[in-house]
This record gives sequence, structure tokens and C-alpha cells, in this order.
Amino acid sequence: MIRREDGRIVLSGPVTLANVAQVLEEGRRHLAEGAATVDLAEVSELDSSALALLLAWLREAKAAGRTIRFANLPESLRARPARTLMSVVLPAPFGPSSAKNSPRGISRSISQSARKAP
Repeated sequence: MIRREDGRIVLSGPVTLANVAQVLEEGRRHLAEGAATVDLAEVSELDSSALALLLAWLREAKAAGRTIRFANLPESLRARPARTLMSVVLPAPFGPSSAKNSPRGISRSISQSARKAP
């Protein structure tokens, strides 16, 4: 799922709700050890939990005073509607402020915000 290549981690295979918690924890370990780039070139399948995963890593890096960069983002992530991204970034009632800092909690918040959107 994740392999380390110097200062980068390479995700491979699916990144879906079924395995995102494991990917989150494994990635946290690599990022804490100094990896600064997350490469998604080998991701074969993803769902909205992948977006939540990347945002969780980004938020954690920012809180730790580090910067991470994402390489080879799949088109499906780049093409997500702005409303989906904004529902994660904006404060309550649109964002995940009441959700746990986990992909599942963030995904749930995204889903709830999308249902409320006009």
C-alpha cells in the first residue's frame, strides 16, 4: 500500500473506505519520519475517503510545522467539486469541526454537508 522512497511515500493499489484507516496510520508514521511528498501515481482505485485522508495528513503536517506536497494526484481528486473541498475547509456547520480527526469522521462530515447543500 505504501512504500518509502527517500523523502517520498508512494501509495499504490486502492485507497477506499475499506482500507483508509490503515493507510492513514502507515502514512502518519512515514510523514513523522520526515517524508515530505506523497505520490499517488500508483493508486488504482479511490473514493471520497482518499480526499479526507490527504486533508488529514495536510492538517497534521501543518499542526507540526511541516509542509507536505502531493504528486501525481488522480484526475478524479483534482476534479472534485469545490463545494466538497469547501465543506471540509470551512468551519461549522459546513466543516468537520465536530467530527473526529479521522478520514471516516471527515468523510461523514462531507457526506452530511453535501446532503444539506442546495
